[in-house]
Amino acid sequence: MGILLWLLGLSLSSQEGFLQAAAIMNSFIVKFIFWGILTALAYHICGGIRHLLMDFGYIEESLAAGTRSAQVAIGLTVVLSVLAGVLVW
Repeated sequence: MGILLWLLGLSLSSQEGFLQAAAIMNSFIVKFIFWGILTALAYHICGGIRHLLMDFGYIEESLAAGTRSAQVAIGLTVVLSVLAGVLVW
């Protein structure tokens, strides 16, 4: 997350900083790292929502329900990962 905050600070510092941040984001490696960070964040959010639903009792606490909700969370993460890839590239 530090790299994201650094890029945000650089882009908001001035017009030259924004152009420098835009130039940095043109690199494939930086885009790939950015996509990876967004994918990890999406997985973390999907897992967190899954656990909140389980804590509130909306998802039954059994092995089958836990497996199914984990599969749904991973499926949503894959969809969000593809959307993040479209956004980045």
